[in-house]
This record gives sequence, C-alpha cells and structure tokens, in this order.
Amino acid sequence: MLFTGLYLVALGVGGIKGSLPPHGAEQFDDTTPQGRKQRSSFFNYYVFSLSCGALIAVTFVVWIEDNKGWQWGFGVATAAILASIPVFLLGSPIYRTKIPAGSPITTMFKVLIAAVCNNCKSKNPSNAVMGMKTSPSSYTTETGEEGNATKVKVPSQTLTEDLEFLNKAVTEKTVSPMLQCTVKQVEEVKVVLKIIPVFMCTIMLNCCLAQLSTFSIQQAATMNTKIGSLKVPPASLPVFPVIFVMLIAPTYNHFVVPLARKVTKTEMGITHLQRIGTGLILSIIAMAVAAVVEMKRKKVAIESGLLNSAEPLPITFLWIALQYLFLGSADLFTLAGMMDFFFTESPKSMRSLATSLSWVSLSMGYYFSSVLISTVNNITSIFRHTPWLSGSNLNHYHLERFYWLMCILSSLNFLHYLFWANRYKYRTESTAD
Repeated sequence: MLFTGLYLVALGVGGIKGSLPPHGAEQFDDTTPQGRKQRSSFFNYYVFSLSCGALIAVTFVVWIEDNKGWQWGFGVATAAILASIPVFLLGSPIYRTKIPAGSPITTMFKVLIAAVCNNCKSKNPSNAVMGMKTSPSSYTTETGEEGNATKVKVPSQTLTEDLEFLNKAVTEKTVSPMLQCTVKQVEEVKVVLKIIPVFMCTIMLNCCLAQLSTFSIQQAATMNTKIGSLKVPPASLPVFPVIFVMLIAPTYNHFVVPLARKVTKTEMGITHLQRIGTGLILSIIAMAVAAVVEMKRKKVAIESGLLNSAEPLPITFLWIALQYLFLGSADLFTLAGMMDFFFTESPKSMRSLATSLSWVSLSMGYYFSSVLISTVNNITSIFRHTPWLSGSNLNHYHLERFYWLMCILSSLNFLHYLFWANRYKYRTESTAD
C-alpha cells in the first residue's frame, strides 16, 4: 500500500512538473521583447513557488509529523493538492491552451530509425536525398513590434549541415511509408539532440543536491540543533536552501538581470548557458565548503572526546547551512536557466518534452548519487577494513573525502560543460529592445 502511494505520487509529480512549466511559459508572447522578459521572470518565480511549497513542507508538515503522526502529515499534503485543483481550474477560461498534435517522442524515433535505415541503404543510387540542399545555418528575418526591431532566426526550408547523418531521413524511397520524414521534422530533432549535451552536464549538479537530503541531515543530527530555546528537527534543515532561493529569486529578477541588461546592452542580460554555468560553479564551491565543514565537525568530535558517542557535538548545526546556501543558489540558477533554455531553444512541438528534461536530470542525479556511494564503498572496502560511507556512527565515516571527490567530479563536469556551451549556437537570437 505504501509503495503504491509513493509510485502514484511520482507519477503525479512527473506529470505536473513536466506540463506546468511549458503551459505557464506559453501564456506569454515570445514574439515581443516584453513577452520574452516576462517568460524569463515566470521561470524564476516558478522556482520561487516551488520553494514556497517546500518551506511549508519542511516546517509546518514536519512539525505535524513529529508531534501528531505521519498520517496527519500525509493528510495535510492531500488536502493541499485537492485545494489546488479548483484554483487551477479558475484560470481555464483565460489560459492559452496548446492543442495536442501527436507525440514528439514518436517523431524523434521515426527520424532516427529512418536515418539509420536509409544510411544502411546509402550505397543504392536510387535512394538519393529528395533534392534538398544543405545550408550551413538558418536564414534571418526581421520583424517590427511597436518600434522594437527584433531579429529572429527562422528554421530554413533546407537541411542544415549540422548532424548530417540525420539528413538521410529525407529520401525519395524509404523502407516503409511510415518512415517518410519531412525537412521540418529532421531539423526539429536536430535541435533537441543539440541540447542533450547541456542536459547531461546538469546531472552532476543534481547528484550534489541529493546530499542535502541525505548526508547533510545526518551531519546535522550529530550536532547541536538548538537555536536559543528552539530545538530544530534535522528533517527541517532543508529550510535553509528554501529560504535562500526565496530571497535570491526576486533579487536576481529585479536587480541582477536589469543591471546585466544595462551592462551587456542585450535583451537577456545573462544568457541561459551563463546561468547554468553559474549554478555549476556554485555547486563546486558548495562541495568544497561541505568538505571543510565536515572536517571541522570531526575535529570537534575528537577534541571533545565524543568520537564514539551518540551525544550531540558542541557545535551548532548552522555550519551546515553554508553548503545549503551555495547549493540552494546553484539550484535556482541552473533549474530556472535550464527550463528557460530548453523551452526557448526547442521547437514549439517539442517544448514540453524538452522542458521535462530538467526533471529527468534531477531524477538521474539522485540515482547517480546512490550509484556513486555504492561504488565508493565497494572500492574503498578493498583497500580498507571498512568503506568510507558505512557504519552506525557518522563520526567514523570519511565523508569529507567523499565531498572532495564530489568537488573534483563537479569541476571535471564543469570543464565538460564549457566544451559544449562554447560550441552551442543559439537557435533564436534577439537584439536589445
């Protein structure tokens, strides 16, 4: 019963988080500078709204679970979800609603299979490309909107030279009529494939975020969790990144971005890839800070003679808030930047699919965290009697070494990201309004 409920929650959350960001972003007019600015703000405040919900979860709901029972905590969450449904439906008459027109996944598989099959038959002269010439890039058109000149790259009607392997999907003769592809379909699949490397580079960040709800809470549980006379439950520790995000999101949107627009003389101020890169840098700093804090915590345990004791250490758990500060900021920059980047760069028919990659990255990061911990334990157990991250007492863990390992892996991942970010060419380009 319990796991059935958990899987249903995962199914529901996956559907909501995969559909809500593109639905909200489509309410703005992306043909005008003002609409594009509002859409960028929407993604910032979407992350802000997620943090508002998380704030209630790690404070009010945790208090209810600790003092009244878990069933009451689940009950509050259920009531909140039920209340959200009529609120959402109230906006139905004024929503811009995109009419479903087939699955983008079907299109992607069709193009990929057609390209593979037709490349295998490429030795046959009769299987030539349908008179489509390749062009190095898209052509540019200019549109005017209330005196604002905007240059927008429009996909050309010819096959581009990028990912030329896929061009064979457009042929006179195909293996099956079901595999007949258009130039538009091929170019749209190319766009999605180009953003995949950026998506892959964000998985490591989410692997770092996984530590916030695992080892960081275990660390806090061994420390002094009192603030004055108030004893804070370790499960409420994620309140720190939540508060940081709620403070940083409006500051970034109303102060940092306008200043960046004035400095760079561009509409965006800070590009999507720059935002994602900033988040990756902050995650590197966060892991280094986490390692230093853990070294300090263990030093206090040794000096106070509590290394083998379960008593709280004479060190405040607020030290853990430092790594939460950097990881919370990294999450804001990267998550909002990713959703805006995937939505803006992907074709209109594939925006929901592309935006969902943000949450796929999150789930893969958490899964990779589990794999990484198991791998570290397996390798270190070969050279030591006990692995780094195993045992009943956290003071005997080598958690600081694991954090340094995460810092190194995050640094390598950032270099990998720089390689792809520097090679990426934005599909849409706009001049400053």
